[in-house]
Amino acid sequence: MTQEIVKLLDDLAAARAKRTEYEQAKQALIDEVLTPEIKQKLADIDEETKPQFENVYAAIAVLENSIKALGVDHGATVDGTFLKAVFNKGRVSWDNKALEGYAIAHPQLFAYRKQGDPYVSIRGK
Repeated sequence: MTQEIVKLLDDLAAARAKRTEYEQAKQALIDEVLTPEIKQKLADIDEETKPQFENVYAAIAVLENSIKALGVDHGATVDGTFLKAVFNKGRVSWDNKALEGYAIAHPQLFAYRKQGDPYVSIRGK
């Protein structure tokens, strides 16, 4: 099974590399069509609109932080017209290693132990 997973991981890496290759080839074709004048105009547009985007991103960050802080203080989910501020209680965590050691001496605790399903995430090396 390990070999099968390794092969699939290698296939995924190859597919991702192919995707990057296609994206770069597409961008190269676009760059061939764009004249230096058009490229300069696009750069000028980016520069001209940059302050507007910076201002709106800053305003969004302030609003999001305010909503989060007020939502925590409020302690409940609030529905807006278009968005929802969902309240989540803080997660409870335990020192699993210490509890398992304690449970050896107190086996009745194992009746309260639950374990979630295993899962896999894919990451770069």
